Amino acid sequence: MTTLNYFLYARKSTDVEDKQVLSIEGQLSELRLLAKTDGLNIVEEFVEKQSAKMPGRPIFNEMVKRIQKGEAQGIICWKLDRLARNPVDGGQVSWMLQQGILQHIRTHDRHHYPHDNVLMMSVEFGMANQFILDLAANTKRGLHEKARRGIFPGTAPVGYMNDVRTKTIVVHRTKSKIVRAAFELYSKGDARLEDIANFFFDNGIKSWHGNRLHRDNVRFILSNPFYVGLFRFTGEMYEGRHTPIVEKRLFDKVQQVMIERGHPQKPRKDPKPLCGVMHCGECGMMITAEVQKHHIYYRCTKKGKPCSQKYVRNEELAPQLTALIAEHAMPAALAPELEKCIEKDKIDATRKTAAFVQGLRDQSIELSRKFDRLLDTYLAQDLEREDYLEKRSKIVSEKKSVEEQIARLERNAASWLEPVKEWIQQALLLGSAAQSDDPQVQKTALREIFGSNLLLQNKKVFGTPIKPYASLREARSKFSEKEASLFAAGSYEFTRTHFGRNF
Repeated sequence: MTTLNYFLYARKSTDVEDKQVLSIEGQLSELRLLAKTDGLNIVEEFVEKQSAKMPGRPIFNEMVKRIQKGEAQGIICWKLDRLARNPVDGGQVSWMLQQGILQHIRTHDRHHYPHDNVLMMSVEFGMANQFILDLAANTKRGLHEKARRGIFPGTAPVGYMNDVRTKTIVVHRTKSKIVRAAFELYSKGDARLEDIANFFFDNGIKSWHGNRLHRDNVRFILSNPFYVGLFRFTGEMYEGRHTPIVEKRLFDKVQQVMIERGHPQKPRKDPKPLCGVMHCGECGMMITAEVQKHHIYYRCTKKGKPCSQKYVRNEELAPQLTALIAEHAMPAALAPELEKCIEKDKIDATRKTAAFVQGLRDQSIELSRKFDRLLDTYLAQDLEREDYLEKRSKIVSEKKSVEEQIARLERNAASWLEPVKEWIQQALLLGSAAQSDDPQVQKTALREIFGSNLLLQNKKVFGTPIKPYASLREARSKFSEKEASLFAAGSYEFTRTHFGRNF
């Protein structure tokens, strides 16, 4: 009788399903003892550390090729699921056994020969394959359940880290501050993605290879809703339980800047400081400038209907603009009286905000109900998955904005008064801007006062100021500086209406 040669095959998967299986060393020891007991001749040992759920294992394929060349006629392995957990590799082993290429497969508890009933082997391979399928389904279901509980089932993005003890995602103390600073930097609108990549690199956030992040990686970071407490998983948006790094309004501003920078405008030539701040009072077109004989002349572009307006020299415009700015500056005596009114209004606003916050809470509850109704419609198969995902994302995003607004108001019930204080300081500085010889300073002041409402007609500059400068001019026309105290103290409602609520 011809002695058969055997290949010993031991495999340990890195997947979870194999954690209870004997280790590689344990398999080798047991199988060597089994071969010695049965008198089997092992010509070579094959050890593989790879999952068998997919075809394409290099060591297994090499062993099969050498068996087909006749170098061995048998295999020794712990169980058949060590050889294969997919129908391709399992079928290949079964076929070689039926064809007599393999004459014996020895496991720790069974013998398999070519003349055996193939049903038992097929059952074992089928059970191994089904185990993989069940594991994949259970894993997928577990990940979805984890996402529904608000836990992101994946690796933490930059600025966060995975806590292996609690199996949660927590804020990274240093990198989170850098990520937030990057959001604030990009929201200003004058930074490119490459600039943010350089900012990250200078502050220690690099790629896996220690290089600068690619602009696509930066775009992914700046558009990742994870940083506002949301996350996407399998195309759906979920509310996360992790701590947000940036506010929703800052995140939305960054998205808007990204959209605008994705469609860059052609660079405009602004030959003189006052270009772009005035419109023609006759036809509404923009005012442009030309230099003739060392003098700057402003004129209508006349790109619309015919216009009769003529040129006007910069020397004629300058005193008019100075007077306009001075007219809308805050009188020094009025500022402290208005600040007293603001403090009084702050106390009143704190009381009234409670009702507003309750309205927002009701809105949040209604959004939750709306989400439940949407889910019921989807489960009843009355809504396509694409429409469901789109509407779900909108509801989750809107609810996040409402909840953030509630939190912001609860932190500072009179937060709307802060811009009033800032505006008072800006309005006080307009007096200095009126006296400035820098045209750019005056241009900035004019835009702040008039926005796009400044007109030039018949060589005269005029315009309608935007709020609250319109209210300030109205107040100045009714009260002199000497009456500032009386104006503020005796006409509180007027003050609040024209200054506070216009913000």
